[in-house]
Amino acid sequence: MTIDANAVEDAAARLDGVVSRTPLQLNERLSAATGAYVWLKREDLQPVRSYKLRGAYNVIAQLDGDQRSSGVVCASAGNHAQGVAFACARLGIRGRIYVPATTPRQKRDRIRMLGEGRVELIVTGDSYDEAAAAARDDAVATAAVIIPAFNHLDTIAGQGTVAAEIVDQFGYAPDALVLPVGGGGMLAGCLTWLSERHPETTVIGAEPQGAASMMAALAAGHPVELEQLDTFVDGAAVRTVGDLTHAITAAHSPQLYEVPTGRICTEMLAMYQNEGIVSEPAGALAAAALGLFRPEPESTVVAVVSGGNNDISRYSEIIERSLVYEGRKHYFLVNFPQEPGALRRFLDEVLGPDDDITHFEYVKRSNRETGPALVGIELGDPTTLPELIARLDASPITFEIVAADSPFYRFLV
Repeated sequence: MTIDANAVEDAAARLDGVVSRTPLQLNERLSAATGAYVWLKREDLQPVRSYKLRGAYNVIAQLDGDQRSSGVVCASAGNHAQGVAFACARLGIRGRIYVPATTPRQKRDRIRMLGEGRVELIVTGDSYDEAAAAARDDAVATAAVIIPAFNHLDTIAGQGTVAAEIVDQFGYAPDALVLPVGGGGMLAGCLTWLSERHPETTVIGAEPQGAASMMAALAAGHPVELEQLDTFVDGAAVRTVGDLTHAITAAHSPQLYEVPTGRICTEMLAMYQNEGIVSEPAGALAAAALGLFRPEPESTVVAVVSGGNNDISRYSEIIERSLVYEGRKHYFLVNFPQEPGALRRFLDEVLGPDDDITHFEYVKRSNRETGPALVGIELGDPTTLPELIARLDASPITFEIVAADSPFYRFLV
């Protein structure tokens, strides 16, 4: 089972007037950093603030009369659900959408709003997998049609229209297209269309570190279930890619990169501070991958900003992860002498002039000579860490660096 470029073009005609023709914006910051001409494809400006609308609508629009009467059902943690809700409202179809209890209230409210009374939102389970199981049970019991987020040929074709639209906007094919990869729907669709129409374009996939399920599938030769899944990049955190998306991807062998979470956070902040783009973690994934490979000088590179449904309450964690990745934020367990002036001497003799204490938890034990403290330090210059360590070694206090890969560190970030 596969699709061809004609299926993607048929989907584009079906989506005409429904999805937004999102802008292509030349990004001076990323262009200067890479030496290429880097353009951002702003899929975060879709009506549902995500490209997921393309695939969901393309599936639902092709249902026959009996299927429409039975209604549709899906499971999602956010973006796919919003695409399904929008399509249901636009096409006049009833739908039931299952989301896990971890889905933020803001996303739940937006799903209901986009559905315009046509969708029922059902909150169940603590994970996407539990919500998906409930959706499958619903479909069996009611004959409702399941709308897959990525592992369906019509979903893949709809999401592949991103590539066709880019070429139509430019009037030529870019040298490279960088895509975020979760379940692999957009990757498979764009690979399909470009391989037939513009095989000279290099397609690059970016997966979040800790959720690189497509890389795992390609290495194994078939989809595999990740034993551990980092869900921070929730829009691209998929435990197992689809058999269809894997087969199409394997047939074309794109370049894939695993992008560290901290690097994604740094790019999110750069987008917000420099371009005013509010991106979700998956939305910044493609742009964050640009520093992991070297585009040809002065080549044309397009990175897809796939979504902008970010929960504003996450920004404190995003900043923290970015600082740690850049080497600016470090945590130490410090044993302070229990005597007057110990903290003052630490500030005067150990801390650098541009460093700052951003976290301090002190446990005073009156029957001991020293008291332990957890200290978070933000460096003015990340290259000065060895100097800070040297001053700590020269001081009378004892200390231990909290390593970023230690179990204890997970309680901090």
